[in-house]
Amino acid sequence: MLTLETLRLTQDDFTLSADWQVPTGGRVALIGPSGAGKSTLMAAIAGFLTPTSGRILWDGADITNVAPGKRPVAMLFQDGNLFPHLTLAQNVGLGIRPDLRLSAADKDRVQTALDRVGLEGMAARKPATLSGGQQSRAALARVLVQRRPLLLLDEPFASLGPALRVEMLDLVADLCRDTGATLILVSHTPDDARRIADSVVVVDQGATDAPVDTEAAFANPSAALSHYLG
Repeated sequence: MLTLETLRLTQDDFTLSADWQVPTGGRVALIGPSGAGKSTLMAAIAGFLTPTSGRILWDGADITNVAPGKRPVAMLFQDGNLFPHLTLAQNVGLGIRPDLRLSAADKDRVQTALDRVGLEGMAARKPATLSGGQQSRAALARVLVQRRPLLLLDEPFASLGPALRVEMLDLVADLCRDTGATLILVSHTPDDARRIADSVVVVDQGATDAPVDTEAAFANPSAALSHYLG
């Protein structure tokens, strides 16, 4: 379980608060206007931003001051962060060992991840030879090999067309079901939240609501969600 306990985040003159939990295996969509603090919250959970006060807990253990690489977190950013000079296998292998000194078992793990995301036979290719959707799949494979129980997605599919975005969301949902991972997804698209998330957190004006069942949230939106949806 992920617990944000009376969390307070500050960046310059911006402050964000959060005090809620996500059960293990839950899938949460963070939605709200641009600049509301969604990515700020994700950065704190990932360990890239130190809270002003409060704690971040995973399964009851305090990870507030744990280094990013030591947290039970894998994060997929907006641009995928693929290195153009490396093959897909090498890009994915970075998720296991940054020095790419991979054992035979590690290489099998990389290949299994590539196969799982639909990139069979592409291990030796460079990112520039792939479509946008294939690049997103490769970035997701790198997250998969990390085998972390908490998956953070900061709008990684925003640049994809509607059909490809749906395809990637469905793939992420399948992977979460297979691994039992807890998912937090930043999205500006209500349809994305409905497709993949079982609950929604609205981020607005420096505050975050507690997670609300997705269908209930849209059927009877709060004032903040109503304002966002227009």
